Amino acid sequence: METWNRELAREAANEALRLNIEPLEAIEGGLGLGMVSISRRFNEGKIFLPQVLAASKAMEEGMKVFEPHLSEYGGHTKGVVVMGTVQGDIHEIGKHVVCAFLRGSGYTVIDLGKDVPPEDFVQTAKEKNARLIGASALMTTTLVGQRRIVERLKEERMFYVKTIFGGACCTPKWVESFGGDAHCACGAEVVATVEQLLR
Repeated sequence: METWNRELAREAANEALRLNIEPLEAIEGGLGLGMVSISRRFNEGKIFLPQVLAASKAMEEGMKVFEPHLSEYGGHTKGVVVMGTVQGDIHEIGKHVVCAFLRGSGYTVIDLGKDVPPEDFVQTAKEKNARLIGASALMTTTLVGQRRIVERLKEERMFYVKTIFGGACCTPKWVESFGGDAHCACGAEVVATVEQLLR
């Protein structure tokens, strides 16, 4: 993982299967640990966005090897997460980083892209049986989109879906004001925050 070498990630995954290591164990103890290290180094400013995205791609290659063997272990590893940038907002770089870290830690991430209406977040979560919705907003004028997601979830009585929010003008106080479950300031801390939420 840490070399962000796709071929190496594939080879390591195949080797784990050859040694009869259970896929979940290999993902958590191998690919996942690599992404934890990537996360720490990104947080410390030792590596940058291109390396994070490259490591995430390497992780995906390894996951492709394990996926056919995961059905007997209950399908996806850690659950489905729906991500997107709220309606009216077209900024995506921060979201890409967050998606990379979550995918790298074994979550199935459905990235809805930018300018996403609240209904789309909720509908996708319902259809895909997601455990979490994450939404970013980088402009003060679009913050309201985050609140609307929580309102829609309540209307649909989907209390089992957790929410996490971030973005340049999004603060912990704002998230608390409308009943969101968590605030996340940067990609490097998203995995720990999500693990805690879904415990």
